[in-house]
Amino acid sequence: MKTLLVIDMQQAWLESERFEKEQVLARIEFAANQIRQQQGKVIFIQHCNEQAPSGSAGWQLADNLTVTTEDLLIDKTACDSFVGTSLLACLTELGTTELYICGLATEFCVDTTLRAAVSAGYSVVALSDAHTTGDRPHLTAAQIVEHHNWVWQNLAIPQGQQLQVRTVAEAFPTDLKSTSS
Repeated sequence: MKTLLVIDMQQAWLESERFEKEQVLARIEFAANQIRQQQGKVIFIQHCNEQAPSGSAGWQLADNLTVTTEDLLIDKTACDSFVGTSLLACLTELGTTELYICGLATEFCVDTTLRAAVSAGYSVVALSDAHTTGDRPHLTAAQIVEHHNWVWQNLAIPQGQQLQVRTVAEAFPTDLKSTSS
Protein backbone atom coordinates (compact mmCIF):
# COMPACT_ATOMS: atom_id res chain seq x y z
CA MET A 1 0.00 0.00 0.00
CA LYS A 2 1.13 3.53 -0.76
CA THR A 3 1.12 5.91 2.20
CA LEU A 4 1.70 9.66 2.18
CA LEU A 5 3.19 11.29 5.27
CA VAL A 6 2.37 15.00 5.51
CA ILE A 7 4.66 16.37 8.19
CA ASP A 8 3.93 19.46 10.32
CA MET A 9 1.91 21.50 7.82
CA GLN A 10 0.33 23.32 10.74
CA GLN A 11 -0.90 26.84 11.37
CA ALA A 12 1.84 27.69 13.91
CA TRP A 13 4.65 26.87 11.52
CA LEU A 14 3.02 28.33 8.41
CA GLU A 15 2.52 31.79 9.93
CA SER A 16 6.11 32.72 9.10
CA GLU A 17 7.62 33.01 5.63
CA ARG A 18 8.08 29.60 3.98
CA PHE A 19 9.67 28.80 0.62
CA GLU A 20 6.96 28.44 -2.07
CA LYS A 21 4.39 27.93 0.69
CA GLU A 22 1.25 28.15 -1.47
CA GLN A 23 2.70 25.98 -4.25
CA VAL A 24 3.90 23.38 -1.73
CA LEU A 25 0.46 23.27 -0.11
CA ALA A 26 -1.17 22.81 -3.52
CA ARG A 27 1.25 20.01 -4.42
CA ILE A 28 0.64 18.26 -1.10
CA GLU A 29 -3.12 18.49 -1.61
CA PHE A 30 -2.70 17.03 -5.11
CA ALA A 31 -0.46 14.21 -3.85
CA ALA A 32 -2.92 13.38 -1.06
CA ASN A 33 -5.79 13.17 -3.54
CA GLN A 34 -3.73 10.93 -5.83
CA ILE A 35 -2.82 8.59 -2.96
CA ARG A 36 -6.48 8.37 -1.91
CA GLN A 37 -7.56 7.62 -5.50
CA GLN A 38 -5.03 4.77 -5.57
CA GLN A 39 -6.58 3.32 -2.37
CA GLY A 40 -3.58 4.46 -0.35
CA LYS A 41 -3.53 6.15 3.02
CA VAL A 42 -2.72 9.73 4.03
CA ILE A 43 -1.20 10.31 7.46
CA PHE A 44 -0.92 13.83 8.82
CA ILE A 45 1.84 14.22 11.40
CA GLN A 46 1.36 17.12 13.82
CA HIS A 47 4.10 18.48 16.05
CA CYS A 48 3.03 19.33 19.58
CA ASN A 49 4.97 21.73 21.82
CA GLU A 50 4.49 24.97 23.78
CA GLN A 51 3.95 26.90 20.51
CA ALA A 52 1.39 24.40 19.24
CA PRO A 53 -0.22 22.43 22.07
CA SER A 54 -2.46 19.59 20.90
CA GLY A 55 -5.86 20.96 19.94
CA SER A 56 -4.77 24.61 19.84
CA ALA A 57 -5.22 26.94 16.86
CA GLY A 58 -1.51 26.67 16.05
CA TRP A 59 -1.63 22.86 16.13
CA GLN A 60 -4.36 22.78 13.45
CA LEU A 61 -3.43 21.78 9.91
CA ALA A 62 -3.29 24.36 7.13
CA ASP A 63 -6.78 25.44 6.09
CA ASN A 64 -6.26 24.46 2.46
CA LEU A 65 -5.35 20.84 3.20
CA THR A 66 -8.26 18.43 3.03
CA VAL A 67 -8.49 15.86 5.80
CA THR A 68 -10.92 13.01 5.18
CA THR A 69 -12.42 10.57 7.65
CA GLU A 70 -10.14 7.89 6.15
CA ASP A 71 -6.96 9.86 6.91
CA LEU A 72 -4.94 9.32 10.06
CA LEU A 73 -3.56 11.98 12.39
CA ILE A 74 -0.54 11.36 14.61
CA ASP A 75 0.95 13.75 17.15
CA LYS A 76 4.70 13.89 17.74
CA THR A 77 7.08 15.82 19.97
CA ALA A 78 10.43 15.21 18.23
CA CYS A 79 11.83 15.71 14.72
CA ASP A 80 11.62 11.97 14.07
CA SER A 81 7.96 11.14 13.40
CA PHE A 82 8.64 7.55 14.51
CA VAL A 83 9.91 8.39 18.02
CA GLY A 84 7.29 8.13 20.76
CA THR A 85 4.43 7.77 18.26
CA SER A 86 2.24 5.05 16.77
CA LEU A 87 3.58 5.69 13.25
CA LEU A 88 5.52 2.44 12.85
CA ALA A 89 2.59 0.38 14.14
CA CYS A 90 0.20 2.22 11.79
CA LEU A 91 2.43 1.66 8.76
CA THR A 92 2.83 -2.01 9.65
CA GLU A 93 -0.91 -2.48 10.17
CA LEU A 94 -1.67 -0.75 6.87
CA GLY A 95 0.81 -2.94 5.03
CA THR A 96 2.66 0.10 3.70
CA THR A 97 5.11 -0.85 0.97
CA GLU A 98 5.82 2.60 -0.46
CA LEU A 99 6.09 5.70 1.71
CA TYR A 100 5.83 9.20 0.22
CA ILE A 101 7.17 12.01 2.40
CA CYS A 102 6.49 15.76 2.27
CA GLY A 103 5.96 18.68 4.63
CA LEU A 104 7.84 21.07 6.88
CA ALA A 105 10.60 21.79 7.88
CA THR A 106 12.90 20.29 5.28
CA GLU A 107 16.07 20.22 7.38
CA PHE A 108 14.42 19.11 10.60
CA CYS A 109 11.36 16.88 10.70
CA VAL A 110 11.18 15.95 7.01
CA ASP A 111 14.85 14.95 6.78
CA THR A 112 14.88 13.11 10.12
CA THR A 113 11.69 11.17 9.34
CA LEU A 114 12.86 10.32 5.82
CA ARG A 115 16.14 8.87 7.11
CA ALA A 116 14.35 6.93 9.86
CA ALA A 117 11.88 5.51 7.33
CA VAL A 118 14.67 4.28 5.06
CA SER A 119 16.47 2.75 8.05
CA ALA A 120 13.21 1.08 9.10
CA GLY A 121 13.09 -0.70 5.74
CA TYR A 122 10.54 1.35 3.84
CA SER A 123 10.75 2.15 0.15
CA VAL A 124 10.69 5.96 0.30
CA VAL A 125 9.77 8.62 -2.24
CA ALA A 126 10.82 12.12 -1.18
CA LEU A 127 8.52 14.59 -2.93
CA SER A 128 11.19 17.10 -3.92
CA ASP A 129 8.83 20.02 -4.58
CA ALA A 130 6.43 19.33 -1.69
CA HIS A 131 8.60 20.20 1.30
CA THR A 132 9.47 23.63 2.59
CA THR A 133 11.28 25.60 5.24
CA GLY A 134 12.22 29.16 6.12
CA ASP A 135 15.39 31.15 5.59
CA ARG A 136 18.11 30.48 8.15
CA PRO A 137 21.04 32.73 9.15
CA HIS A 138 23.45 30.78 6.94
CA LEU A 139 21.24 29.61 4.01
CA THR A 140 18.08 30.66 2.22
CA ALA A 141 15.10 28.33 2.29
CA ALA A 142 15.55 27.67 -1.43
CA GLN A 143 19.16 26.60 -0.80
CA ILE A 144 18.09 24.31 2.05
CA VAL A 145 15.46 22.62 -0.13
CA GLU A 146 17.91 22.24 -3.02
CA HIS A 147 20.62 20.92 -0.69
CA HIS A 148 18.38 18.29 0.90
CA ASN A 149 17.04 17.10 -2.43
CA TRP A 150 20.66 16.60 -3.53
CA VAL A 151 21.63 14.86 -0.28
CA TRP A 152 18.65 12.49 -0.51
CA GLN A 153 19.55 11.64 -4.12
CA ASN A 154 23.06 10.74 -3.01
CA LEU A 155 22.36 9.23 0.41
CA ALA A 156 24.02 5.88 1.11
CA ILE A 157 21.12 3.68 2.16
CA PRO A 158 20.98 0.08 3.39
CA GLN A 159 21.40 -2.53 0.68
CA GLY A 160 18.09 -3.54 -0.82
CA GLN A 161 16.37 -0.29 0.25
CA GLN A 162 15.00 2.25 -2.18
CA LEU A 163 14.97 6.04 -1.88
CA GLN A 164 13.70 8.07 -4.80
CA VAL A 165 13.59 11.85 -5.05
CA ARG A 166 10.73 12.84 -7.36
CA THR A 167 8.64 15.90 -8.03
CA VAL A 168 4.92 15.50 -7.44
CA ALA A 169 4.44 15.46 -11.23
CA GLU A 170 6.97 12.63 -11.59
CA ALA A 171 5.50 10.64 -8.70
CA PHE A 172 1.91 11.12 -9.87
CA PRO A 173 2.07 11.63 -13.66
CA THR A 174 -1.28 13.22 -14.46
CA ASP A 175 -2.41 16.74 -15.29
CA LEU A 176 -1.21 18.88 -12.39
CA LYS A 177 -2.75 22.06 -13.81
CA SER A 178 -1.75 25.00 -11.63
CA THR A 179 -0.03 22.92 -8.95
CA SER A 180 3.11 22.43 -11.08
CA SER A 181 4.09 26.10 -10.98
